[in-house]
Amino acid sequence: MKTTDHLIINGPYEKPKLHLNYNREIRKFELLDGRRRAGFIVASEHSESFDDPGIFVELDLANRIRERVEKWKENGYLGITSITKDLLEHWKNPDREQKFFFCQIEAIETLIWLLEAPESEKRGIEIPLDGGDIQRICSKMATGTGKTIVMAMLIALHIINKATYPKDLKFSKNVLIVAPGLTVKSRLQVLIPDSPGNYFEAFDIIPQDLFDKLRQGKVKIINWHMLDWDTQDRINKKIEKGTLRTVDKRKKIEISDEAYIKQVLEELGDCKNLLVINDEAHHAWRLNPEAKGKYQRIGEEKDSAEEATIWINGLDRIDKSRGILRCHDFSATPFYPSGKKVGEDQLFTWIVSDFGLNDAIESGLVKTPRVVIRDDGKLDKKMKSKFYHIYNDPTVKNDLNRSVEAEVPLPDLVVLAYYHLGKDWLETLKLWRSSKPPAEVPPVMITVCNRTETAARVENAFLKGKIKIDELKDTEKTLRIDSKILSEAENKETEEKIEKSNGLSKLEQAELLRQKVDTVGKKGKPGEQIQNIISVGMLSEGWDAKTVTHIMGLRAFSSQLLCEQVVGRGLRRVSYDVDEETGLFKPEYVNIFGVPFTFLPHEGGEDTPPEPPKPRTRIFVDDTKKEHEIKWPNIIRINHVYSSKLELDMKEVKRIELRPEDTPLRSELAPFLEGKPDSTKLSEINLSDEKVEDMLKVLRKQRLIFEIARDIFDQVKPTWHGKREFLLIQITKIVEDFIESNKLVIKGKTYNEDLKKRLLILLNMNKIVQHLFNAIRFKNTQELVLIFDKENPIKSTSKMMTWYTSKPCELNKRSHISHTIFDSSWEATESFELDRNENVESWAKNDHLNFFVNYVFGGVIHKYYPDFLIKLKNGKMFVLEVKGRDDQKNKTKREYFKEWIDAVNTDGRFGKWEFDVSFRTADVKDILKKHSI
Repeated sequence: MKTTDHLIINGPYEKPKLHLNYNREIRKFELLDGRRRAGFIVASEHSESFDDPGIFVELDLANRIRERVEKWKENGYLGITSITKDLLEHWKNPDREQKFFFCQIEAIETLIWLLEAPESEKRGIEIPLDGGDIQRICSKMATGTGKTIVMAMLIALHIINKATYPKDLKFSKNVLIVAPGLTVKSRLQVLIPDSPGNYFEAFDIIPQDLFDKLRQGKVKIINWHMLDWDTQDRINKKIEKGTLRTVDKRKKIEISDEAYIKQVLEELGDCKNLLVINDEAHHAWRLNPEAKGKYQRIGEEKDSAEEATIWINGLDRIDKSRGILRCHDFSATPFYPSGKKVGEDQLFTWIVSDFGLNDAIESGLVKTPRVVIRDDGKLDKKMKSKFYHIYNDPTVKNDLNRSVEAEVPLPDLVVLAYYHLGKDWLETLKLWRSSKPPAEVPPVMITVCNRTETAARVENAFLKGKIKIDELKDTEKTLRIDSKILSEAENKETEEKIEKSNGLSKLEQAELLRQKVDTVGKKGKPGEQIQNIISVGMLSEGWDAKTVTHIMGLRAFSSQLLCEQVVGRGLRRVSYDVDEETGLFKPEYVNIFGVPFTFLPHEGGEDTPPEPPKPRTRIFVDDTKKEHEIKWPNIIRINHVYSSKLELDMKEVKRIELRPEDTPLRSELAPFLEGKPDSTKLSEINLSDEKVEDMLKVLRKQRLIFEIARDIFDQVKPTWHGKREFLLIQITKIVEDFIESNKLVIKGKTYNEDLKKRLLILLNMNKIVQHLFNAIRFKNTQELVLIFDKENPIKSTSKMMTWYTSKPCELNKRSHISHTIFDSSWEATESFELDRNENVESWAKNDHLNFFVNYVFGGVIHKYYPDFLIKLKNGKMFVLEVKGRDDQKNKTKREYFKEWIDAVNTDGRFGKWEFDVSFRTADVKDILKKHSI
């Protein structure tokens, strides 16, 4: 068995001769002769293991075409024109100063074969349609492999051939390129022959004597939004302005196909048989009717379906009026939502060539992604490092889904992950600065967050020094991206009159942000010195920064596709210099925390019939029982107005334990290929080395006390009416007393040494902050103030989404929800009582109703979901909890829920609310009777 010390095993300019294959039995990669077949991997049945070798599914069409093209090349490129022959010789000239990658040559040769090879060569090759009439052809190329250059080659091939052979119907000299946003559109301007820095000149795409012919063609680049036709509102505005006239203004105007073509294509408006290029073509998919309910619901899914519909329908309209010769799709991830039940995504069936991420890594065309796989702390349930998918950790997920102020500290696990990743980033920065010559731009760390509030908290943690890496607290070098503003910049084609702020319209602000984002790491540009990017969602496609070295994921990752798209933002190389000794590119890396870039299945095929489904019951809002609707206030938090003098008796404060196993100081990263880690090539990040200890020597105990006090102060001050200096003094004294008391328990003898004790406190600071903050607020609150969700201030049983279950359930009489689901016989018994009890007007089990209260236990944020919501006949709202055994955690839940009840009752707008706990099935009647008095 052959092995290798690194993942770069092929040269960038030659056909791959080797590939790596994961051997599950020995959990190592084997080095195999020959090129990897085109294809993708789906999970083995019922497997959730990260090292599952999976089932390799070949892309049959791409593989058959690959073999045909190889033979066609060996036989001298039969059928090509003399212009195509000249271009191929130019592109493949071994003496070229700027050589093209093998994958670029292969992609364009495949497209030439499909276009010019004799029909006898293509016998038996049928490219499926996408459900419409346009012939689409997809070239699958990984991020960073240079697909824009292939587009330039394709444009040159068509325009110069058409100019030379005007009667040859295979070619077109009119090219329409559709982009998914202004960032990509801006980057694609290099495909316009006379534009500054155009690729035809910059990369010597064509011989000098062919430029006059190239200029005979027309290339137009549009944002996909331009394919949308005018709505009636926009038509009415045009009528008002006098730019559109109608004889009868009472009639609705439907824009004609001809008017639409003129509006969209402009200078190409009279041209026929267009060549269309879709960049990032995975945005352009035809809606599957089966997917309608699943993929047109809310948020990103709804936006994705809308974009796909406008994009494809627009092209259909152009094809109907002018004709589309061929539509070329380019994408690293050509998947679309299929609506099937096997998985989430389906590959385009019209892929004709494939050079995927694994091929790109093995050829060194992109950075090698390294993902944290283990550490010296306590592993999660799947025996992985908690840093692997940070967002899924129970101490993190609930916390990061709160609507809170930027000053609220981040969960300790997130802060700890930043210390690991940030320390490694700092080492990279020092290495770049010490290189000869020194790097003029810094390495970049990207954070991808789940929501705006999380991004604000991350930014605050860096800029306020809560994460003690001084180099990352520079405001001028930190960029927090407001995805909503950036989206406005991406989607707008023309300036509009918008309300001004700070001298700039919102659109102008958005455009400035887009330009800064678009030029990260580019010398002399606005984003040149950016080194810390904090974004909600993903950075826009086409973002081509080469200086990304570290990625932090603080959001859910539900598919391999999403992981690949996020990681793709960090894959572009800095250097393309070949090592003279090996003939290979030198490895470059991007280190990743929180993105589970491992084996997650793409959608399976249809060959194996699915298992029979378990019987499932549809749970829905029953409108025939509308009178049993229950409503409650949607409170995102409760603000506390505090007494002017804070008091806290340490005897009443609960103990809190800090355990070394919950605080990993050493993490190991492994490079990933085929979705699996290569644990023979580990790199290490160590927080317990001398440099960290030097930092702790400066960070004395008194400084730690002040840091904890400051974080508590930030949460108390918004509702504090006294002098803030007096508040800080009081909080500092409380923290000092707590640190010196026996209420802070450090587990592990070695960690009772002063230095290591301080390290453990530093890395668990939020746990201590939340623990003390909640002790202070329960003892010193004068008034409770409800803060509502502004967009959805009232929740109701009527807003529950329909769902299905295979759990035991029964129909009911007094609930707005169709059925009651039982998680235990105890719940079933109490549910039956609620449905017939004489004191109950209406009730609902709190299942999929999203009625919860946040609470803190052990310094960690949790969510408490009470069992039943009940409307009593005396008008009271009553919440019932069913509990077999009681413990301190359950008592803490009740403390927080009592606070919620008190705040709602004090507000007075939502009636009288009460709460109780049933510890036995027999006590429900008495409890209901007691609260009905």
